[in-house]
Amino acid sequence: MKEEFYFCTRNFVAQRVALKIMAKSIFFLIGVMLLFCYAQGQNIQIGLGPDEIGQNQAWTITVTINNGQLKSYDNFPEIEGLQKRGTSSSSQTSIINGQVSSSQSIIMTYVPLRQGMVLVPNFKMKINDQLISVNGKRVKVGVPIHGQPSDPFRSFFERDQSDFFSHNQPTEFVDIKEDALLALTTNKDEVYVGEGFTTTLSFLIADNNRAPMQFHDLGKQLSDILKKLRPGNCWEENFNIENIEGEQIQVNNKKYTQYKIYQGTFFPLNTQSINFPSVGLGMIKYKVAKNPSFFGQNRQEDYKTFYSKPKTIRVKELPPHPLRDAVAVGNYKFDERINRTQLQTGQSVSYDFNIYGEGNISSIAKPTIDKNDAFDIYEPNVKQNINREMGRVSGTKSFTYFMIPKEPGTYNLGDYFKWVYFNLQTKKYDTLRSNQVVTVSGESRKNLSIGSNDLGSFYDRIDAIDNTLKSFSGNDWMKPALNILVLIVVGAAVFLALKK
Repeated sequence: MKEEFYFCTRNFVAQRVALKIMAKSIFFLIGVMLLFCYAQGQNIQIGLGPDEIGQNQAWTITVTINNGQLKSYDNFPEIEGLQKRGTSSSSQTSIINGQVSSSQSIIMTYVPLRQGMVLVPNFKMKINDQLISVNGKRVKVGVPIHGQPSDPFRSFFERDQSDFFSHNQPTEFVDIKEDALLALTTNKDEVYVGEGFTTTLSFLIADNNRAPMQFHDLGKQLSDILKKLRPGNCWEENFNIENIEGEQIQVNNKKYTQYKIYQGTFFPLNTQSINFPSVGLGMIKYKVAKNPSFFGQNRQEDYKTFYSKPKTIRVKELPPHPLRDAVAVGNYKFDERINRTQLQTGQSVSYDFNIYGEGNISSIAKPTIDKNDAFDIYEPNVKQNINREMGRVSGTKSFTYFMIPKEPGTYNLGDYFKWVYFNLQTKKYDTLRSNQVVTVSGESRKNLSIGSNDLGSFYDRIDAIDNTLKSFSGNDWMKPALNILVLIVVGAAVFLALKK
């Protein structure tokens, strides 16, 4: 009777305590979470499993975020001697003395492949765009650990899972139909020679997809894929995607998460059509346990290859023009700078001709400048800047000239500095021409330049040469000596030839 009374009293007290905690939780939930939860900084921790396990035990890596939300994380490391068995997640929220704290964890489970020492290497993981470094360790894998059924008070969580499921039937896994695809898309289906089009290879997962999947050995796969995709008759501007992050898009009124794997802009060099073949991407796809359990393995790793559809881009020839094979194609503008417009003959001046816009910046050639009598114009210094963003390639190419005026007068630099290109907006050839007008004063240096560079021909100077025959005087003794020296050399040559 006393035991029953004690048991009832204990339950009553426990219920009262629980009600008090619940009442406090409800009262403080909204206000306290706003005031305290966000005030505490996000704390990311990566924990490694124990130093020693049995061959039939699991080993884990746990990523925990305190007072924050787990938005993204890298793949867990591959460990030689351990095999990945899948991930699980957990979350926890606590209210202590009116303060709210929360934690969220993602756990990767590994199982040993053999007994012995396993080396977990140092590794880095990117969690919520924050790079975390983790020191590795050695893990000893010993003989399988058997349970001790004779100890009824042994902790439930310390028991080997095989104690509970050794007599159960094997887990049955089923393959869930995925709602995902590998897509190769282009922003244009037809272009001119030299006109850029952006190509994107991405993996799309529908919002209603139920099949768990993840990327597998993406770096090596992408290298092989690009060998097939890159056309040989195009200039490529690669957007160099480093972090694959999901982006919400809508296709035919259906919502997807898009993971861009590759993006680049191609500029055709000739009229040959561009054919993108079908390419395949291998993904890890998990089968799901038909009857999931709390302790058992609820996912089974499998693989599936997704294939893109082939695509062809038609390339058109530019309209007839004398410079059709040499002009750039795109949407361009220009600006110019000159350090002064009042010039003196013989004094150098700097002039910048800057072309900017959207197109193949690397293919922009320098303006063609004809020889003239008014200026000495030297080869330009060239500088370019290329931006690859938002599916577009744009930038600036600058040409800095140094020129020396030779003749006084007023000159329109548009007669000397002009650049022809094919305008994609008007579908016509266009010319960017200087708008600067300079005034040159001083003496003409045209004749001075000719006098300094032209010494005249040999025949122009014949009349100025004295052709009077003069006797050999002064060092007359040298002439016989030179004759004797020549005779000795010829004699020695003849002697060596005969001897040979």
